[in-house]
Amino acid sequence: MIGRLVWFAGLAAIALLTAVLQLDLMAARAPGVVPIVPSPLRNESQVAITRAALAGTDSARALAEAERLVQRRPIPARNLVLLSVSQAKAGKAEDAAKTIQIAAQRGWREPLAQEAMLRIALAAGDEAEAARRYAALFLRDGTPEPLLSELGTAVLAKPGGLGQSTMVAIVVGGERWHAAFLGRGPRVMPPAAFSAITADSLARGAAFDCAALGQSVRVLKRRDPAAAASLRTAAERRCPRLPR
Repeated sequence: MIGRLVWFAGLAAIALLTAVLQLDLMAARAPGVVPIVPSPLRNESQVAITRAALAGTDSARALAEAERLVQRRPIPARNLVLLSVSQAKAGKAEDAAKTIQIAAQRGWREPLAQEAMLRIALAAGDEAEAARRYAALFLRDGTPEPLLSELGTAVLAKPGGLGQSTMVAIVVGGERWHAAFLGRGPRVMPPAAFSAITADSLARGAAFDCAALGQSVRVLKRRDPAAAASLRTAAERRCPRLPR
């Protein structure tokens, strides 16, 4: 009798463990299940927790969660990239650079790598490199706009800075940039920066579509009427019928 009870208890424990592990796997698609996964069994759940912490403003918490993730699963490059991003966000540029180099030896997911390298470049004062990494994230459809807004303020807000001038060179240098730049830029870039970058791009020969530019002015006006008016003035020669 006791043997049967032990047998059934063992089966129940295995079933429970299997169910919890399945919930952990689901965390990548359904973050809502994370709280019901016991802490010692969190693998994918810990990834979700780390990503959520990185999306917030508490850099110390993000770093702690990323370190916990790598302690549990040190092999996947994805986890090392998350650690690198959190280190860079916490101001630990040297640590972040070392971590991303280790991740590079194993391969990494490009968007996370770009964000990590952007934050490292910012911490090192390399505005031009930060702008190039920002451009790579900007062109990726799946990059969240709140992240682009946060990084855009850090990379592009300095008037006449290397961040803005590098972005102008990128925009002028490739027509494939134009539709994305005019469509997304006024939503995620600092308004004054978007206005200045667009005006400088026009001055350097960027052949923007006037209808798309007009829509950009409308969006920009809702955020910053002065920036929109400045852009409209700069664009009048090419597109005289922009909205007022």
